[in-house]
Amino acid sequence: TFVSLRHFSSANMSSDSEEDKEEEQEQDISSQEVVTKYRLAGDIVNRTLQKVIADCKPGALVVALCDIGDKAITEETKVVYPKTKIEKGIAFPTCVSVNNCVGHYSPLASESTQTFNVGDIVKIDCGCHIDGFIAVAATTIVCGQDPSQPVTGKAADVILAAWNAGEAALRLIKPGNKNSQITAAIEKIAKEYGVNPVEGVLSHQMKRFVIDASKVIMNKTTVDQKVDEVTFEPNEVYHIDIVMTSGEGKTKELGDERTTVYKRAVDQNYNLKMKASRQLLSQVNTNFPALPFSLRAVGDEKVGRLGVVECVKHDLLHAYPVLFDKPGEVVARFAYTVLLMAAGALKLPCPQVVRVKSEKQIQDAELKALVFSAVKKGGKKKKKASKGKAKEGEGMEDDEEEGGDAGETSKASADAMDTS
Repeated sequence: TFVSLRHFSSANMSSDSEEDKEEEQEQDISSQEVVTKYRLAGDIVNRTLQKVIADCKPGALVVALCDIGDKAITEETKVVYPKTKIEKGIAFPTCVSVNNCVGHYSPLASESTQTFNVGDIVKIDCGCHIDGFIAVAATTIVCGQDPSQPVTGKAADVILAAWNAGEAALRLIKPGNKNSQITAAIEKIAKEYGVNPVEGVLSHQMKRFVIDASKVIMNKTTVDQKVDEVTFEPNEVYHIDIVMTSGEGKTKELGDERTTVYKRAVDQNYNLKMKASRQLLSQVNTNFPALPFSLRAVGDEKVGRLGVVECVKHDLLHAYPVLFDKPGEVVARFAYTVLLMAAGALKLPCPQVVRVKSEKQIQDAELKALVFSAVKKGGKKKKKASKGKAKEGEGMEDDEEEGGDAGETSKASADAMDTS
């Protein structure tokens, strides 16, 4: 999740009541049924990202890819638990952010004609939930990349820094460790590659129907942006979100790019004056009562455009603004969902399709040992090491998933489709 400076103070203020904590204990990942639902959501997100990647071609419309992603999640969730009345669907709308656009770009069809060019650095992210159990992931690709030729230069530095920071986070996120350890590792890896973590990016703990719970991990600490130090505990679930840039890491909103992704502020109420505002809020309360949505999903874009202004003014909706680094800078992002299982970290599957080769490597011996160490995996027996393991300065071709493979997750999907 990204927040602008003016949104940051409210992003770390959620709290958990005693009632919520009791509900949590009954619905955490100590239950195999809950783990299965997380796996199902993760499998759908992974396949959705693969579909969007396949259609990311020069000349294609950005908004078309956002629609492809959202429709894929909606269609796939229809066939799981078909005989059980549970909520399921999009947990975060598909966003496709190009080059120096950091994130949250999910435009309205009537307002965007942006297409892809060869060499564009494309960040794709989306989220799915089954019964409120959320999986979110993001990946970075290069549009029109020749598979036989690795990405090089500053794009490779940024992509590899983001990837390896995610690998470090996966190894550090375990019970007893603290969020500050992950933030420190992210900043150190960025320095090794001569890039910067993007300010205002938060990795969140997730709970049932809560995509941004109170425990967070910062991508980068600054004088203005700090969070409480917290300790990771067993049976928690996190969305790890790593964003790196070749620039300074400071983002801004551009006036000509409309914010389209919002989330209902569940603790706020107001007697809206405009008809369009009331129509919009009614749809949100019915269809998106707790999780983020895109104005495209409202149906009538005019109602969405008109109604959202009053809703935001009176704090009924939280905005996810479209953020940018300076033109010409390269921004890369990788994100995944991880379950802190008793046996170890279970990383839900997500694509890793970019082949890169950087002239820079991690020189710090302790940091290098961390990034390239084996992961204690939860949920399955450890895989044998691949004979074709990538060298330190290159990689991300093998599409290996930590803590579970696509076959195992697909079996869970098949089981759920037959569940009554």
